Amino acid sequence: MGAVLLAGCKGPQSMLDPAGPSAGAIAAVWWWMFAVALLVLAGVVVAWFLAMRPRAALDATRARRVERRWLVGGGLVLPTVSVTALLIFGSPAGFHQLPLPGGAAAPLRIEAIGHQWWWEIRYPDGVVLRDELRLPAGRPVDILTKSSDVIHSFWVPALGGKLDAVPGRTLTVRLQGDRVGSYRGQCAEFCGTGHAHMTMMAHVVPAEAFDAWLRAQSGTAAEEGKVP
Repeated sequence: MGAVLLAGCKGPQSMLDPAGPSAGAIAAVWWWMFAVALLVLAGVVVAWFLAMRPRAALDATRARRVERRWLVGGGLVLPTVSVTALLIFGSPAGFHQLPLPGGAAAPLRIEAIGHQWWWEIRYPDGVVLRDELRLPAGRPVDILTKSSDVIHSFWVPALGGKLDAVPGRTLTVRLQGDRVGSYRGQCAEFCGTGHAHMTMMAHVVPAEAFDAWLRAQSGTAAEEGKVP
């Protein structure tokens, strides 16, 4: 049964089947939250069974003391400790998505422009793709999200977190694919009647193959007059 349930955690659009450091950090936070939630659920069930046990009536003073203990422990201490631990453990996961300086390789910059209802992917030197994103394996990539009409949301779950594409603004999210393969992306913000079909495919390829592909595409774009 466990194997059947966990099989749903894999696939080309699963955030629990990460293919890069950003998605891996997000998945780790999710699994920790899931484990803690199970522990809390088990504790609540145990407390419920204990509360249902037949026992002698408590005097008023002791009853107030027990009520105060549950109020302080369950209503103040437990939420405070849980939220603080989540912030301490979960906040660093977001750093992987920020376009921070440093690193062994300079990030590649790609524009992702949302339209109703498709993605325009623009590379340096005039290379343009529709609903297709190609990334070099092992190299950070800064995705500059924009929108030509309404608010969209750029998201490739296996590679990292989501980021809104807002009209009139340019926002940046850093992705990195360490595992060669094809992964499905989805607009994660309702943007009209065609929202459910606003998808893309992200292909992570070896760095050498990506460089060769980009050179070939750049040459084609120049010949067609897309690059001055």
